[in-house]
Amino acid sequence: MKILVTGANGFIGTHVVNEALSLGHEVIAADFSFNNLKPSVKKCEINLFNAEPDIFQKIGAPEVCIHLAWRQGFVHNSKAHMEDLSKHVTFLQNMIDGGLKYLSVMGTMHEIGYWEGKIDEKTPCNPLSQYGIAKNALRESLLLYAKDTACALHWLRAYYITGDEHRSNNIFSKIMQAAENGQNKFPFTSGKNKYDFIEVDELAKMIVLASIQREINGIINVCSGKPISLAEKVENFIREKNYTIKLDYGAFPDRDYDSPIVYGDDSKIRMIMQ
Repeated sequence: MKILVTGANGFIGTHVVNEALSLGHEVIAADFSFNNLKPSVKKCEINLFNAEPDIFQKIGAPEVCIHLAWRQGFVHNSKAHMEDLSKHVTFLQNMIDGGLKYLSVMGTMHEIGYWEGKIDEKTPCNPLSQYGIAKNALRESLLLYAKDTACALHWLRAYYITGDEHRSNNIFSKIMQAAENGQNKFPFTSGKNKYDFIEVDELAKMIVLASIQREINGIINVCSGKPISLAEKVENFIREKNYTIKLDYGAFPDRDYDSPIVYGDDSKIRMIMQ
């Protein structure tokens, strides 16, 4: 298939592009820069957010769009999330109207807000950040818009992504930086909270395989389906990297809005991956 990947040069995007190429698909990469991508990738330098009605044809009429592009994703209360929301809606609606057959959009557990336990496609959403609010609004708008079209819509809800620490901005990358800087201790919470962790390469595989099928649509959790405590995951990471740094448990208090346990229902993605 011909696959457009937006945000292709980003943390997740580069892995998605490589996975799609490894499966033999033609990839059109859209982003502001392309320094992390292979030279063989077809580059799209068109501004996707100019509200051009014929954007689908201008890009090259891809069969699949995997929409990962998002500004300030790690800054959850940035003004950019709500400022950009209508641009995302317009671009994706124009792609559907142009004849797009498969649309996958990156979602997030932050759409849900506070929740204890397993999250499935029917879990109510009460987002607690501007990022979560914007993503939740985009999901609701697209599900409604695509309902009466021929486009297969996949809302791929991600959880806690690990791996490729040099390019991420999570606690694992911060521990890596601290260890490489020679720090002996890393300030930490209690580490008791349990989350759904997934390596970015495995996530990329899930994203591509979910995006090129139309039997299973709607909200799809791209996750492990297994809750693991943050302490266990971080301690394993330190051992695997042979770091000597130690966690300073209790240096930071646990945040009131962090659930003691939250993870995704992986039943739909497992069916796709079979």
